[in-house]
Amino acid sequence: MNKSIGKRSMLKINKDYIAIYATIALFILLFLIGSVLYRGFFSTQVVANLFIDNAYLIVVAIGEAVAILTGGIDLSVGSMIAFVSMITASLLQKGVNPILVIIIVLIVGIAFGTVQGLLIQKFKLHPWIVTLAGMFFARGASYIISIDTIIIDNPVFTKISSFRISILPDAFISINVVVSLLVVIGAYYMLKFTKFGRTVYAIGGNENSAKLMGLPVERTKILVYTFSGFCSSLGGLLFTIYTLSGYGLHCNGMEMDAIAACVIGGIILTGGYGYIIGPLFGVLTTGIIQSLIMFDGTLNSWWTKIAVGMLLFIFIVLQRIIVIRDKKQINNAT
Repeated sequence: MNKSIGKRSMLKINKDYIAIYATIALFILLFLIGSVLYRGFFSTQVVANLFIDNAYLIVVAIGEAVAILTGGIDLSVGSMIAFVSMITASLLQKGVNPILVIIIVLIVGIAFGTVQGLLIQKFKLHPWIVTLAGMFFARGASYIISIDTIIIDNPVFTKISSFRISILPDAFISINVVVSLLVVIGAYYMLKFTKFGRTVYAIGGNENSAKLMGLPVERTKILVYTFSGFCSSLGGLLFTIYTLSGYGLHCNGMEMDAIAACVIGGIILTGGYGYIIGPLFGVLTTGIIQSLIMFDGTLNSWWTKIAVGMLLFIFIVLQRIIVIRDKKQINNAT
């Protein structure tokens, strides 16, 4: 009797994780479909390439997710990638030390995010308005540096870009992948095991209640955008290493890709709910859709946007179901 109860409890799915389960299941399903339809799709390197091609987006989506968890948003992340790429390429072209360049662009991202956080919190401005202004500012500043593409031929950046880390006899990853996974692990620890992480979820759940509990709401909201700024500048650096170029039109509209990855990964846009591992699988899911289209060879690349749009509708409905379920549980408890 006890054994059967134990088995049932082991097989029971935790409803709090249903969104992330759905995302992981969808990723596996798409990979299996590709493996059946296309020769060469079922390989470790195909999965590794998803990480290599989307390492920068994983980092940016993590920063975006933390902002969304507080009930906010950051629309400046795509423009920041372009801005960082232009700063990096311009400084390297002038002969500045590559290590110093990396430090400078990370400081720029941190400062940019902190200013946005201060404007949002101190002046009670809506995150959409502030980060939209930040998006235009960063994109415009990119063109002040140069309206043309700047090619990076610095030997340090070239070596980092071409460096490969063997993970299996027939598969490899890049340094960008290692950095992106470290960011995911760091963000997971930060949100799950620190006071800052608990405060982030509390603000997203109910900001007034978080204040009544004595949590450092103001400081945390500013730091959230500082973190997002850091992630967008780091993502911009990874993208620059990946493409070895700086251009003002890089990642135009990519903020929507980051938001889509968060939604598909189970981060609820109203805040307070979601798991930081979700955006990782959100990015991989959109990436595997792109891979399927590339392997097919007959479909236009815009089908990726159509497929992602359909997924967004599905996951938004799923999010709504989760919210309604939680409200019913709260009402029943009271």
